Amino acid sequence: MRQIVILAGGLGTRLRPITEKIPKPLVPVAGEAFLFWQLNECLRQKYQRILLLVSYLGEQIEQRFGDGKQMGLSITYNYEKQPLGTGGALKNALSKLDESFLLLNGDSFLRAPMSDLEKAFDEKQAEALITTYDCKVSTPVKENILVEDSWVKRYQKSGGRENGLQVVDSGIYLIKKSVLAENPNEKFQIEELWPELIRQKKLLGFSVGERFYDIGTPDRLKEFEEKIHDYFTHPISH
Repeated sequence: MRQIVILAGGLGTRLRPITEKIPKPLVPVAGEAFLFWQLNECLRQKYQRILLLVSYLGEQIEQRFGDGKQMGLSITYNYEKQPLGTGGALKNALSKLDESFLLLNGDSFLRAPMSDLEKAFDEKQAEALITTYDCKVSTPVKENILVEDSWVKRYQKSGGRENGLQVVDSGIYLIKKSVLAENPNEKFQIEELWPELIRQKKLLGFSVGERFYDIGTPDRLKEFEEKIHDYFTHPISH
């Protein structure tokens, strides 16, 4: 099973004053840090090797979770001294990344069958994979991806069905390290890699049956808190 990398360096400005003293991954949700629920889901799916990319108040995260042994995990850390963007944070950790790895956002939760993602990625010989969700119910964002024959054909930061887009980027990725290494920039966002991969037909879309939840605002945090216990008493939807 592949390494899991979690982007855990965000400032969480929309959750202030909570995040003035604690980093967003440690925001309490149903009596536990948000990151605890993410790590618990990784463990449920038998993924144990975790790399946390930390920055703002990152030492608190390391103090809370340590090397992960208390949860049955193996956790390592990479610190970002200044904001580099999501892609830059990954490139900053290049020496600690496996040749390919699963990537999670440290402020969103998605139950996806990660071993199935790996299988599809390997079978299709993709360079990167994005999980997608068909908005059967309300989500915080509009559709921003067009997928045809499993390959991503268009990706926009915002959009909607009226612009010919079908599904939402639901926040789990599988990426080859070489894609990052080939980017000449030190500071960039991960989605800046997608146009070239789309052109090469190397960016795979993987549809999941679950919607994602993020904790970017107090309302979204409350919504996830209401759902979290359901997630751990029901199987994953495909």
